[in-house]
Amino acid sequence: MLGCAWLCVTQLLWTTVLPAQAQGVPAAQTPAVSVTPGFPIASDARLAGDSRQTRFVLDLDKAVPFRAFLLSEPYRVVVDLPQVSFHLPAGAGTSGRGLVKAFRYGMVMPGGSRIVFDLTGPARIANSSVLDAANGQPPRLVLELEEVDEATFARAIGTDNRPTLKPSLADSSPSAALAAASPNPLAVRPPPTTPAGAPAAPNAPADTRPVVVIDPGHGGIDYGTQGGEIPEKNLVLAFGQALRDRLERAGKFRVVMTRDDDTFIPLGDRVRIAQKQGAALFVSIHADALPRGEGDAQGATIYTLSDKASDVEAERLAEAENRADLIGGVNLTEEPADVADILIDLARRETRTFSNRFARVLMNDMKTAVHMHKRPLKSAGFRVLKAPDVPSVLVELGYVSNKGDMGNLVSEAWRSRTADAMARAIDVFLTKRVANAGAERPEKPAPARAKP
Repeated sequence: MLGCAWLCVTQLLWTTVLPAQAQGVPAAQTPAVSVTPGFPIASDARLAGDSRQTRFVLDLDKAVPFRAFLLSEPYRVVVDLPQVSFHLPAGAGTSGRGLVKAFRYGMVMPGGSRIVFDLTGPARIANSSVLDAANGQPPRLVLELEEVDEATFARAIGTDNRPTLKPSLADSSPSAALAAASPNPLAVRPPPTTPAGAPAAPNAPADTRPVVVIDPGHGGIDYGTQGGEIPEKNLVLAFGQALRDRLERAGKFRVVMTRDDDTFIPLGDRVRIAQKQGAALFVSIHADALPRGEGDAQGATIYTLSDKASDVEAERLAEAENRADLIGGVNLTEEPADVADILIDLARRETRTFSNRFARVLMNDMKTAVHMHKRPLKSAGFRVLKAPDVPSVLVELGYVSNKGDMGNLVSEAWRSRTADAMARAIDVFLTKRVANAGAERPEKPAPARAKP
């Protein structure tokens, strides 16, 4: 029973996994995650062995189901689990041993966590199992890797390593109830049906307000940049929520968040949320950082989409942000099949015009409230801005590598002031656009009068 339920939970992840790059957030940037009540707790993790055979052990407070599989380009092992509270020692995963360079971990979606191992070369999963508590040892997830040649590795890709759990263990696992209650955690649950004989509720009037999608970058296993103890994903989520609250208080727009908690959302899914909602505007929130040795930079920057980056820094940033999907070891997206279609091209051109127009409005409002970068308007090929029918901008609130900017990012007063400025810009832009759209609607022709 548990095997079937857990298969349903993980099927979406399994069928949509694509190869990823290793250049995501370094494992050294993976801090310990606080304990979430009600979920299994991972308290320790360790590696043992050498370059021919390596073992990974994860200590848990209760046994959980899991699945492990291989990915190529580069060589990786991915372990999917039900949602786990990672309470590992500081620095866990930053250094490797044997066949493992390093590993990273985190929540990849509500109800699901993931561990991704970067390998030194081709390997296979020789054994994977969950051990019950015994002899003073807690329940443990054990993964054993073995060095193999390229041909053996290629044959092993796609093999699903899922241990069979004991019935008693299945019955006691909270993930079993989760799987039974919601086979697909990403599916939209239908509204409850009206009981027979009960009067039908009147249909609520349609909400015709323009939709603003706020996209706090990163999340879950993708921590973003770090300039201190607080990762980018937490900073931008707090700002996104402040901007949402400001817009909702005004009541003129319907606000949708791509994420409202610490969840990993693939870039393509963020774009699709905006398209599905028929968004009038998409605002992606981030914070930048300059690599060490490349000087210092300060201030907010507003980016729009361009096939050619406006400068070297914009190109570097776009490349870094576009790797977000790769950090989790998966890519749940597919690119549009026919991007050359003339209708899509026309929509893109109009959308870019509106995006650039909003970027200028936003810059004018933000510069009255916050310090802007010396070049506040830039462009680059950010994947998250590529919806052909939704005006979109990406706002880098500042540089976590700059002490002054970092102080602002953690300041509630600065956050409130900046959110107010952005809300004003959104109001001005959308109010004018809605008014123009209404003025451009063709009037019905007057009925022809009969000749006398």
